[in-house]
Amino acid sequence: VQLQASGGGLVQAGGSLRLSCAASGHTDSVYVMGWFRQAPGKEREFVASISWSGSNTYYADSVKGRFTISRDSTVYLQMNSLKPEDTAVYYCAAARSYDLYYVTELSSEYESWGQGTEVTVSS
Repeated sequence: VQLQASGGGLVQAGGSLRLSCAASGHTDSVYVMGWFRQAPGKEREFVASISWSGSNTYYADSVKGRFTISRDSTVYLQMNSLKPEDTAVYYCAAARSYDLYYVTELSSEYESWGQGTEVTVSS
C-alpha cells in the first residue's frame, strides 16, 4: 500500500492542525495505521495507532489527551493544544494485520510509510 500524508504547516503554540493520510494500492487488506514523528536531531518516535476496525487506539503519553487518531478511508491525526516540542516531520505508516482490533507502537511492525509532512509549532 502507498501512503500520502498531508496537512502539516506552521501554527502557534496552543493551536490545532489536522493531518491526513491517504492510502492507495492494496487497500483491501487489513491494516493497522500509525503516526510517527521525527524532530530535528532526534530519533523517530511513535505518536498514535488505530486498529483496522477503528475501535482501538493507542497514544504516546506525550500526546495523550491532545491528539486524536481516527479513520474512514483516510487516516487522520487531529492535533490540539500544540506545543513547540510537537515540532517534527510526521509520518503515517501501515502494518498488515490479521486482527481487526490490533494496535502497535512498534515501528518495526509497520511495512509501508508515507513521505512525511512537516509540522512547526512556534512559541
